[in-house]
Amino acid sequence: MRSQKELAIDAKILETVKNFGLGGKTVEAVKLVLEDDEVQAMQEYANTVSIMRLNFNDHGPVHMRTVALNALIMMGLLRDAGIKTNLEKEDCGNFDDSLSAVFLAGILHDLGMTIGRQDHEMHSVYLAYPILDRFLRKVYAENLQKMVTVRSLALEGIFGHMGSRTIHSLEAGVVQIADGCDMTKGRARIPLIVAGGPRPGDIHQLSANSIEDVRIFPGKEKPIRIEIQMSSEVGLFQIEEILLAKIATSTAKTYIELYALVDNGEPKRYL
Repeated sequence: MRSQKELAIDAKILETVKNFGLGGKTVEAVKLVLEDDEVQAMQEYANTVSIMRLNFNDHGPVHMRTVALNALIMMGLLRDAGIKTNLEKEDCGNFDDSLSAVFLAGILHDLGMTIGRQDHEMHSVYLAYPILDRFLRKVYAENLQKMVTVRSLALEGIFGHMGSRTIHSLEAGVVQIADGCDMTKGRARIPLIVAGGPRPGDIHQLSANSIEDVRIFPGKEKPIRIEIQMSSEVGLFQIEEILLAKIATSTAKTYIELYALVDNGEPKRYL
């Protein structure tokens, strides 16, 4: 059963894709995925492995939904700024096709956590493949070439989300940054409860617990502004060691402004 938080994010995802006013491929893909019991079961077990077995933060249905929503928001900001996706520039598809691939990559990117942390992005690729195939054969029933194209692009987004493997499309680069943006303290809440609080010297849990909010909205100089609100400067570790590392290797890096604020203080600009 979906939690209230999951259902709330589902509603935001569906509202976001409908507001694009496109032909409907992404809307169809979103409805298929969010109503799919197999995807839900895999996401929930990914969270069990991550939190209960490995004592990591959330890698389950809320995280994957959040990443998908982040990526959709960024794609909209890029479109508003007149930035073409790779499928558009290469005449392989339209913005709706790119958006479908980005959504699917975001919502499925951590399925490999059902197996373990090491190389989980590679495990996610082969676990997501049959699911993508099942959905996209319905969405693109009339166009095999588009189905193959969107499936491949979604797999690149999954493959590259950690920032440790070379990617080439703008779409995959958006997924990579969207993943890094899910860093608020709510994501670390359950592991902290299970562990009885941050472990002494665990900078990852301490820093994650200080991130109050992550906002994504239009920048002044670049299409996308990411603003991190923190309760303590220890949260800078999350930004500098995790998010910045993902942005640095992303194909979308040139379109990002990055700011951090501590207790509504003066914003610190990174990019």
